[in-house]
Amino acid sequence: MQTVLDRNEPIYVSGHRGLVGSAVVRRLEQEGFGNILTATREEVDLCDFRAVDHWFAEMRPKYVIHAAGKVGGIQANATFPVDFLFDNLMIHATVLRSAHQHKVDKLLYLGSSCIYPRDCPQPIREDYLLTGPLEPTNEAYSLAKITGLKSCQFYRQQYGSNFISAMPTNLYGPKDNFDLQGSHVLPALIRKFHEAKLAEASQVTIWGSGSPRREFLHVDDLADACLFLLAKYDEEATINIGTGQDIPIADLAKLVGEVVYPKAQPVYDASKPDGTPRKLLDVTRLHKLGWQHKTKLREGIESTYQWFLDHYNA
Repeated sequence: MQTVLDRNEPIYVSGHRGLVGSAVVRRLEQEGFGNILTATREEVDLCDFRAVDHWFAEMRPKYVIHAAGKVGGIQANATFPVDFLFDNLMIHATVLRSAHQHKVDKLLYLGSSCIYPRDCPQPIREDYLLTGPLEPTNEAYSLAKITGLKSCQFYRQQYGSNFISAMPTNLYGPKDNFDLQGSHVLPALIRKFHEAKLAEASQVTIWGSGSPRREFLHVDDLADACLFLLAKYDEEATINIGTGQDIPIADLAKLVGEVVYPKAQPVYDASKPDGTPRKLLDVTRLHKLGWQHKTKLREGIESTYQWFLDHYNA
């Protein structure tokens, strides 16, 4: 059933300062939504159910795009599993609970492709969820995201809440995290090649073997997909959001190097973990609904590096 979105009604975007949330806010503004609700961590601690409930009671959002969460790369996830588990469990539990209690018309919960089993068949269909063990390096985060997804289904089953969920692939773009201690692979590569350019270095060291394959979606395309699904998707089953295309990390490194600093050659530290060998989402269902991504990978890397240059002080 298609939802007619009233652009004058309040729509809450959680995590609006982050990579995903900020892109969603930009997209809503472009589409003429006039009552976009946001709240900083200082204004509402999403781990505090009383604070969240009070905020929902006061602001009364009609729609919610739930993009908030604690995120990080392999090193951060492996080092702080309790933090990633607890914070994400609480963030999803409080927002979903308050959205139900205050009768939100529709909520879109955004998960992550790491919810799927480490060694499941490729490309990854939505029904592969919970069919095998998770990737150990981000298991805590994955379990929390799965709990959020299943919670949406349980709210639908028990209360009839109009909660839907979507699973984006690896994301990148403006406002990404370029901190080498906690970033994902693509922004980390941009940062490493940029630092090599500043130092006039001949090599850039990259974790792992370079053989794992990854799929990358520009965050502005994700924001576009979020509005598309909020209006046109109304099923209990989660739905994948991606490009349907992946690339080996070694080829990605070459591409980033060509954009940022072609003089440096990538070298690989095979003593570091590779993570999941491959993680390509099957986006057949999304394509059948009529949505496809627009941003080509090189174009997206170029614009993301330009944003980095404009906003980051190395």
